Amino acid sequence: MRTRQRRRPTVLQWLWYAYGGGLPRELAQWVLHDTTARTWVLRHLSRAVVQLLPVLVVCLAAVPVSFGYRISAAGGGLLLALTFSLAYMTETTEHRVAKAGFRPGTAARIREERAEQARLERRSRYRRDGAGSWD
Repeated sequence: MRTRQRRRPTVLQWLWYAYGGGLPRELAQWVLHDTTARTWVLRHLSRAVVQLLPVLVVCLAAVPVSFGYRISAAGGGLLLALTFSLAYMTETTEHRVAKAGFRPGTAARIREERAEQARLERRSRYRRDGAGSWD
């Protein structure tokens, strides 16, 4: 029996996607996976870093001050940008999911359903193993 593999974007498609572009319809399931996987926060942050790379490179390579100042400015800019990116992470991922053709709120709902399922599984394991009983 052959398993169905999820199609992934090419490097150029992923870069386009990282900068906010839409992907072809056949990659809609990948977008949903990207925004709901266990690692969705890390995926979001990696896209943010990719968006910042050109600015960081210019800051490090072309600004006519000592290298220490350039590193400090690049690091501070990266920290500030990632903080801003984290603040709007949920909204950004929902926008990506909507652009892929899903209803707004789909990614958040799927992540919450998975979290609830994991809570129920932990609770049932806890009860099954007899933890917490006073017998």
